[in-house]
Amino acid sequence: MENDKSKIINALGGKRGILDSGLPSLVFLIAYNVLHDLRGSLYAAVITSALLTLIRLIRRDTLQHVITGFVGVAFSALVARKTGNAVDFYLPGLIINVVYGAVYAIFNLIGLPILGLLLGPILGENLAWRKVPERKRAYIRAGWLWVALFLSRLIVQYPLYRSGNVNALGTARLVMGYPFFLLAAWGSWVLLRAVPSVKVEPE
Repeated sequence: MENDKSKIINALGGKRGILDSGLPSLVFLIAYNVLHDLRGSLYAAVITSALLTLIRLIRRDTLQHVITGFVGVAFSALVARKTGNAVDFYLPGLIINVVYGAVYAIFNLIGLPILGLLLGPILGENLAWRKVPERKRAYIRAGWLWVALFLSRLIVQYPLYRSGNVNALGTARLVMGYPFFLLAAWGSWVLLRAVPSVKVEPE
């Protein structure tokens, strides 16, 4: 089951994926406070993300997470550069939380939890879990943890975005990023561990 824990964390973005999105945000926040220059701070964030991407490519890590991390930071920088408002660097992240929260909730409600679709093949049960009510409920319960994660970020961060407080929003983004991700991933593992995975019969 410990191996399943690692599979779950990696499938949902992994520790490296969180670093790729979190470190550029931290660099942006520090640079903005030191330089008091939006353009220079955005360049610092994008360059940091590009360096992380290069390292991932050299190490031949999963390309999906590498590209997603860089594109996310680059797009955030583009939005902030376009509006000229530093707080808009965090706007795409808020929108992503809205989209992810809505998708996870909708798929849970229709009985097709996203976590089951993502983790089923990785954990070796494919979609066979759909025929086992206990296992299906475990995936749905775990899915609600992620809905709560995305919703909590919006509840805290959106008012900070509206207030234009870059430091408070940047700090909240960091605090609710890696720690909250690990908490949700660990909670998902606990819920799924409590119900045996479904064995797929060979054809």
